[in-house]
Amino acid sequence: MGLIGLGLVGSALAERFAAAGFKVIGYDIDGGKVDALRETGMADAHTPREVAAQCRRVVLSLPNSYIVNEVVEGADGILEAARPGDVVMDTTTADPVMSVALAGRLRRKDIRFLDATILGSSRQVREADVIVMAGGAADVFASCRDIFSTFSRKAFHMGASGKGAEAKLVVNLVLGLNRLALAEGLTLGMKAGVHPERLLDVLREGAAYSRVMDTKGHKMVGGDFTPEARLAQHLKDVGLILDMGVRLGARLPLSALHAQLLRAGVAAGYGDEDNSAIIKVLRDMAGGELEMKNEK
Repeated sequence: MGLIGLGLVGSALAERFAAAGFKVIGYDIDGGKVDALRETGMADAHTPREVAAQCRRVVLSLPNSYIVNEVVEGADGILEAARPGDVVMDTTTADPVMSVALAGRLRRKDIRFLDATILGSSRQVREADVIVMAGGAADVFASCRDIFSTFSRKAFHMGASGKGAEAKLVVNLVLGLNRLALAEGLTLGMKAGVHPERLLDVLREGAAYSRVMDTKGHKMVGGDFTPEARLAQHLKDVGLILDMGVRLGARLPLSALHAQLLRAGVAAGYGDEDNSAIIKVLRDMAGGELEMKNEK
């Protein structure tokens, strides 16, 4: 099978696919990312076209929909070698409108397309502890269950093309605001001098609990912002969420505020850090006087 895009999530997918026994043909514009995965047994290609020439199913893990379109339809892209019946599975957090349009163009060439978005970080992909939300034809979804099973604990067919991408944006809206609420609460507690780890323990045991506390709480308290999913990438996602709200006539005031805070984080130089670094934005607003242990 083919895999194009070997960043945080893509490299985790490569490891899961190889461990499951798939022969993986990988490509990334950054040759260093390819080299880092050779020990998994992954073979490399020089272009997306070369990947498609060797694989009937190709998984994409890319930064945005514009790059997806270039990889699929551009020079040396997938379409230059794809055959009727081939499957392109896009795990990118994508623009739903662009996903629907691409699926339609591929359908006319008898290429099958799934917007198979992932709920979870690269670490959770490595642990096969993510959820897949896929849009596209039901039979194509069913034919890819063997792929989903290598890295996810559950896969949901959300409906027609674009519905996987839309569902991911809805989930990311809630998840991002959970992260922001946790960061704000921890910031207030630390500003008051409440022991942060003990406060996190209380939050995890009480009615305010969310799984974000398990995945991001210790990063926020310990100051370890090694990226599992980057803050700048979530800013991109929130932009797509706001665009979706405008398109559907749904006002999203909390997400609009969230976007402002994320922009402040990127401007402060936190964009390549983990998305839990949103607490650094709130700490800065609180005067930057909070104790953050083991900060990196």
